Amino acid sequence: MQIGFIGLGKLGKPCAEAMAERGIKVFGYDNNMSCISKLVDIKATLAEAVNGQDIVFVAVPTPHEAGYDGRAPISHLEPRDFDYSILRSVVKECNSLMNERQLLVIISTVLPGTIRRDIAPLATNTTLIYNPYLIAMGTVKQDFLDPEMIMIGTERGQLDRQAAMLQNLYHDLLNKSVRFEIGTWEEAEATKIFYNTFISTKLSLVNMIQDVAQKLGHMNVDRVTSALANSTRRIMSNKYMKAGMGDGGACHPRDNIALRWLAQELELGYDLFGSVISAREQQAENMALEILKHGKNIFFSSSSYKPGTDLVDGSYSLLVQHYIKKHGGLIASQQDTAVEVIVRVHEGDIFVDNSKCIIFDVWRTYPPSGNVVYYGKS
Repeated sequence: MQIGFIGLGKLGKPCAEAMAERGIKVFGYDNNMSCISKLVDIKATLAEAVNGQDIVFVAVPTPHEAGYDGRAPISHLEPRDFDYSILRSVVKECNSLMNERQLLVIISTVLPGTIRRDIAPLATNTTLIYNPYLIAMGTVKQDFLDPEMIMIGTERGQLDRQAAMLQNLYHDLLNKSVRFEIGTWEEAEATKIFYNTFISTKLSLVNMIQDVAQKLGHMNVDRVTSALANSTRRIMSNKYMKAGMGDGGACHPRDNIALRWLAQELELGYDLFGSVISAREQQAENMALEILKHGKNIFFSSSSYKPGTDLVDGSYSLLVQHYIKKHGGLIASQQDTAVEVIVRVHEGDIFVDNSKCIIFDVWRTYPPSGNVVYYGKS
């Protein structure tokens, strides 16, 4: 197998060289003509790097405008997407040189929806795959050879023949068991970008604890964060990683309300807790509006926040019901013959003789049927 690699910068060059070190013939191109490598056969033109290669990787920059990299305050700036002009230009040129037997693989970071909207229409002569890397600067080669996962995004989310060719390349390169996540272009885009955002959010939470420790006194931030880091049942685990009904109960929502007060009392200068509360409420309203698209007379399978109980303090189900009523819907009883939509509040909830109603499943695990709507699975 022969590889073309377009973009030999801080990310592309170490990855291309890692492939070459494992015996793969790699032809590279970068518009920085001073780029050199003892391992990659760097060509003078993009055409030379692309022609005849089985797979062509594209790792060109998708930068922000100057001033948006975070080294200075950016929260006051107008939100902007990445600049895809370099990526578009390279894909256009690659498309003019490639054929259907070749595979064009985009590594560059893009926002969800970008490939299908902006990039795929430019790649008409070849198969396009989105394959972003989880790379940290300073450990690029190590992260490439020992990835947490490999994301492969295809048009329909299937591991077709050409996507399997890319997967096999990684099997040969890595010589180890690796987790593959196969999905649509959008799913791969979202996995990459939200992976990074999880890290940012996590750091914001940890540094918030630091601020509280500094302001409050008698508190070592490392003792608190160490206690949380070793909490592997819920916090550092796969718990709460299933989208569905939002956070509920007698503790969590009111904890955030109290922490809003503490943030003001300690003059932290920001209100992350308020943002969490606002997001929770807006997400509930978004869900209510989607439910109402299927009918106005709505039955909720439970008003509790925990299955098998009648506990309703902080109930997310009741919060969604609030927004149903706010937007003109009616909350029905199970016996109401006019019920149009049944909302599946808990994942274990099942229904008998429901063919006349829409079942709105926020957990996406109810047996498929013509009257079942899966929320969040578009």
